[in-house]
Amino acid sequence: MAGTQYLTKEGLAQLCAKLDQLRDVERPAIVRAIAEARDKGDLSENAEYHAAKEAQAHLEERIAELEATVASVRLIDPSTIDTSTVKIHCTVRVMNHTTGKEETYIIVSSSEADFRQKKISTETPIAKALLGKKVGDVVTVTVPKGNLEMEILSITVS
Repeated sequence: MAGTQYLTKEGLAQLCAKLDQLRDVERPAIVRAIAEARDKGDLSENAEYHAAKEAQAHLEERIAELEATVASVRLIDPSTIDTSTVKIHCTVRVMNHTTGKEETYIIVSSSEADFRQKKISTETPIAKALLGKKVGDVVTVTVPKGNLEMEILSITVS
């Protein structure tokens, strides 16, 4: 992930926990799998060995990505966020005029995004349309299923 990641202390703790899991649990497991596969003999035709080495490369890449993300984190104190306009870490309640339903989204960095919890990345079309807008503003969002028209009902910080 390139660039600064704006996270709360909770978001940083979750990111660090994931990094610890990869370093302390998954990395040693892959090292063991490589050693076991190596013990089976000829490496040139050892599918288990090659699969484990590939998994190791992917894991090391993921660890490097997370380390870079952690290094680029800027902590946000939610109590200092101005809610006059939509910003990262704001909870936005909208009326989706296209569906007639009220929806709530929490705007977060890409590393904290979790659509099941309505935490959407600043990189999503919905977040991009909402960022910088005020209560009462109506935005049109282009999504894969077409256009959505949303009115901002409230902006808060959780």
